[in-house]
Amino acid sequence: MRRQGRQRHGKLWILSFCILAMATRVFGASANRELSQQRQVLGIEELYRLDLLPKLKQAVKVGCVSSYDRTGGNDDGFSGKYSFIRKEAGGLVAADLEGPGIIYRIHTPTPTDDVIEFYFDGESVPRMRLKFAELFDGKHAPFLFPLVGSGVGGHYSYVPLAYQRSCKVVVKAETVHFYQINYAQYPKDFVIPTYQGPPSEAFLHHLEEARKLFRMAGSDITPYLVPAGAKLETHTTRQTLRPGQVVKLFEMANPGRIVGLKLSPASAFAGKDRDILLKMYWDGDREPAVASPVGDLFGYSFGEPSVRSLLLGTSNGTNYLYFPMPFENSARIELVSERTYGPPLEIEAEITWAAVAKAADEGRFYALWRREKPTREGSPYTFLRTNGRGHVVGNILQAQGMEPGTTGFFEGDDRVISDGQLAIPGTGSEDSFNGGWYDVSGRWEGRASFPLSGCLEYKKYLGRTGGYRLMVTDAYSYKESMDYTIEHGPSGNLIPTDYTSVTFFYSQERPTADLSFPAVATRRVVDPERVVFTPGWSVPIHSFSLQNATLTKQTAEIGGNKVRYLSLKATGEDLFGGHHIAFVFDMPSAGSYRVGVKTVNGPAQGIVQMFRDDRPAGEPVNLYAEQPKLSAVLPLGVLEMDAGDNTVFLHLIGKDTHSEGLGLDVVEIVFERVK
Repeated sequence: MRRQGRQRHGKLWILSFCILAMATRVFGASANRELSQQRQVLGIEELYRLDLLPKLKQAVKVGCVSSYDRTGGNDDGFSGKYSFIRKEAGGLVAADLEGPGIIYRIHTPTPTDDVIEFYFDGESVPRMRLKFAELFDGKHAPFLFPLVGSGVGGHYSYVPLAYQRSCKVVVKAETVHFYQINYAQYPKDFVIPTYQGPPSEAFLHHLEEARKLFRMAGSDITPYLVPAGAKLETHTTRQTLRPGQVVKLFEMANPGRIVGLKLSPASAFAGKDRDILLKMYWDGDREPAVASPVGDLFGYSFGEPSVRSLLLGTSNGTNYLYFPMPFENSARIELVSERTYGPPLEIEAEITWAAVAKAADEGRFYALWRREKPTREGSPYTFLRTNGRGHVVGNILQAQGMEPGTTGFFEGDDRVISDGQLAIPGTGSEDSFNGGWYDVSGRWEGRASFPLSGCLEYKKYLGRTGGYRLMVTDAYSYKESMDYTIEHGPSGNLIPTDYTSVTFFYSQERPTADLSFPAVATRRVVDPERVVFTPGWSVPIHSFSLQNATLTKQTAEIGGNKVRYLSLKATGEDLFGGHHIAFVFDMPSAGSYRVGVKTVNGPAQGIVQMFRDDRPAGEPVNLYAEQPKLSAVLPLGVLEMDAGDNTVFLHLIGKDTHSEGLGLDVVEIVFERVK
C-alpha cells in the first residue's frame, strides 16, 4: 500500500504514526530479526542486494593492487615500470591475492588486445582467459553490460570474482600501463565458493538480476533497498520555503529505515550560492548526520544538475537519493533556507520508508560535505578522516583550479589508509571515478553518467572539473579508522585548488570526523575572474572561411617552449569577403569582459580584428614579426557576454606590407572580467 498525505494535515499524520507504531511492534521487530539472522551474502548477489548496504563489513582487509608510482611521483602507469608485482614466463603478474576473497572492481584507461588470465586456488591452468579489452566490451559472459562498460576515457568491470584460497591475475604482455584491481579479503573460516568457469546457472541468475537493477539508473529502485517482504510506505509533502525558514519534510518517532528521497523541482535548488540545505537526524541526535547544500548532495556540478546514477542524481526535473538509512527509534528530515531575500520556493518532497528497524550489525547513514579553498600546500585534500567502524559507499568531488586554462591538479591520486594501513593507492584523479585521460577528445572532456560513476563536467577554460563514484560492492571498510584523501597535483600537493566534496558512508557510532557546517558566505561557487580558452585543444569552432582557407592544429618549439596553437592559413578572398574564424565561448556568468589573444607572431601573419554582430568590436592588431615568436596577450576589445554560449568572430582584415601571408595562429583567447 502507498499512502500520500500533506504534512499540514496534522490529525491524519498523527493517526498514521499510531498505526505505524502498532505495525512496527508486530512487523518491524520480526523483520529486524530476519535482517540480523539472514545468511551471509557475498559476491554476485551483493550487486543487487542494496538492502545490505548499511551492514557492517566482515572483511579483514580491503585493498587495491594498482600501477601507482611507488616513489610518490606521477609515473602511475605511463612507463609500465610499476604495472606488475613480478614477472613470470611469458607474462606480468598484475595481482596475486590470498583468499578467501573477492575481486570486486577492475579498472583501466588503457585496455589492450593482450591476453589476461585468472588462476584460482593455485591451479596451474587458468580458469579464465580472454583479451584484456574483452573484460569491458560487454560481449563476453559473465562480463556483460551494464556491469561492465566504458566511458569518459575509462573501462570498468564490477563482475565479482570469488576465490577460496587464492587468485592470480596475469597479463601476457611485455608492458602493461594503468590499472586498478579492488578486492576484499575475508576471515579464514569463511567459505566463499570459487568462481566457476563457465559460470553456473545460479551465478548467471544473480548476474541477470544485477543487470536488471543497473539498467534502472534514474528510476525508482526502492524495492531493492529493503529486505524481502518489507512493506514500503510513501509520505508526500508540498511546502513553501521562504528565505530564512526551516521546513520539516519528514519526522518519525518509531524504528524504521528511509530508502528513498525525492525533491522537486530540481531547478529550485540550482545556482551558485549553496544556501539551501538538507539535514537529516537519526535517533534523537542533536547534530545532523547529513548536512549538505541540496544541489551538492544530489550531484549538481557547480550549481547545475549533472548526475543521473543508480543511487543519486536528477531525472526528469526531480532530485533523488536511494540509500538505505536505518534508525532505531526516530528520524527527521529538514530543508533549511539560509537566504536573506528572494521569492519563496514551492517544493515537493517524497520520502519512502519501511518499518524495519536498524539492526545491531548495521551502521547509520552519514553524508559529509567539505570544502577547502584553497587546498593546503603539501597536504592532500581530505574526503573523510574518522575513527570507529564503518564503510565508505561513495563520494562526489567538484574541483576548481586557481589558474583557468589548465587542470594539472587532476594528476593527483586518491589514497585510502584503512586501520592504519595503505589500502587504496590511486593512479590519477579521473581514474578514481572510472575515467581516464582528461582533456582528450572523446574521453574525460564532458558530462557523463553511468550507474556507479561519471564525470560532472570538464571545462579546461575555467580550470574546472569533477567526478563521482558510488561503491556498492567495493566499499572502503574500516574497523578502527579511515583516512581518505586525494592529491592536488602530480606530486607534493603543490597546485592550489578549490575542492568541494560530499562523502557518503555508514558508521556504527557517530563518527569523530568534524561534521560541523561552515557559514553560507564560505560555501558559494566562485567563478574565475579570468577565463582562458586554448583553441589548440578543443574549444568549439562555430565557423571559419568558406573557401581559400585551411585550419590545422600545430605544435612548435618557439623561444625554447613547446607551444600548441590553432592555425588559420588563408589566400585571396573568402566567398563573402574577408577571412574569419568564429568560436563558441561558454562563459560562467554574464558581464563585461576585456578580450585578449595570445598568438604566434611571424613573417606570414595577418592583421586580426574582433567582430560582433557583423561589426568591429575592437581595434585591429598586427601579428607580423620578422621571426616566429610567442606574443603577450594582445588586447582585442571589450564585450558584453551572456552566461552560457557566446559566438565571437575574429576577422583577418589584411596584412602588414612586409608579411608573406595571411595567417592567424591562436594560442589562447583570454577573457578578463571588467570590474
